[in-house]
Amino acid sequence: MRTRIEHIGILAGIQPRERMRLQGKEMSEMGVIHNAFLDIEDGRITAFGAMCDLPGAADGQMDVVDAGGGCVLPCWCDPHTHLVYAGSREQEFVDKIRGLSYTEIAKRGGGILNSADLLHQWSDDQLFAAAMTRLEELRRSGTGCVEVKSGYGLNTEDELKMLRVIRRMQLSSKVRIVPTFLGAHAVGRAFAGRQLDYVRLVVEEMIPAVARENLAEYVDVFCDEGFFTPEETARILEAGARHGLLPKIHACELASSGGVRVGVEHHALSVDHLESASDADLALLQHSSTMPTLLPGTSFFLNMPYAPARRMIDAGLGIALASDCNPGSTPSSDMKFVVSLACIKMRLSPVEAINAATLNAAYAMGLGRDYGSVAVGKKACLQLTVPIPSIDYIPYAYTRPLVRRTFLA
Repeated sequence: MRTRIEHIGILAGIQPRERMRLQGKEMSEMGVIHNAFLDIEDGRITAFGAMCDLPGAADGQMDVVDAGGGCVLPCWCDPHTHLVYAGSREQEFVDKIRGLSYTEIAKRGGGILNSADLLHQWSDDQLFAAAMTRLEELRRSGTGCVEVKSGYGLNTEDELKMLRVIRRMQLSSKVRIVPTFLGAHAVGRAFAGRQLDYVRLVVEEMIPAVARENLAEYVDVFCDEGFFTPEETARILEAGARHGLLPKIHACELASSGGVRVGVEHHALSVDHLESASDADLALLQHSSTMPTLLPGTSFFLNMPYAPARRMIDAGLGIALASDCNPGSTPSSDMKFVVSLACIKMRLSPVEAINAATLNAAYAMGLGRDYGSVAVGKKACLQLTVPIPSIDYIPYAYTRPLVRRTFLA
């Protein structure tokens, strides 16, 4: 299958293929061609350039798409979501309006435990149908790669149920889905007051069961104040490594509680959240392979501080952006809005924010070799927008739907 996209008003997101991530001043670098074309064959980019350099007329074997002056750029890559869940939690939304904090709601048995109670009651088919609806919503908004976590099961049977639903989603959609096991999202109700016993369950029963069915690529832990300690986190990550699961970490959302250190020490691909990250945490990330992944939608919805993105970039770090789509703290998968928040609230430039939501976000899922930028040989995972005056318009027009079509390799 061959496709040519012609009359592209702005072709953006061009990077050398060997560039897997951007750091510091590199975050402001992006190749752009005006009045461009792009060729695709068998799902990969084979050529692109200015229309005046078009290699020749399309033959009968080539599908020609007229971009009509629209912008073509990489699809958003979303490296942190909880798309598989049951029901909703709008009562907690009202509780937050009335002044209760995320931690207070969790201590009352709400939050993640509420979602686990609901998920236990839903069938695989119900979870799959709801998750596929959310997946289609994010595809229409320009996302082409997404990480999906478990973590609302909190017992072996329900964690496996979630991961089997994620596998079914992989087989049913052209969106590239990366599955992550997050059994250590909270302590299940049956283990109240017995956190060490729950950690033992995750290590000795859940992780081996996940590995036997090859249901996940990554293992994640909510390492934060009131959840799992750095020592417990290290134990879970080491068990995951023994079964071939690569580490990712929820860290420093509620406090600077050691999550960054344990993540870097265990070569985690990403440490996510970082709203409460300290200067010492940022120093730990220097010269590491771990990507700081920031979730501004969570800060927006919970009315909490934003992660220090500007300080990170100015210190020479790269950052990735993600939606954190989930029923409690961020019921939105709109990565375009995340990019806008990064500009408005975190003081990133539009180019920095777009790079964070494409190439660096692909890196944070282990997909940087094939996704996240425009380069010959990469997967043609692209979004085509309506005509826009500049790249800066994308975060500026923060509620306007811009995507006309997605191309998913």
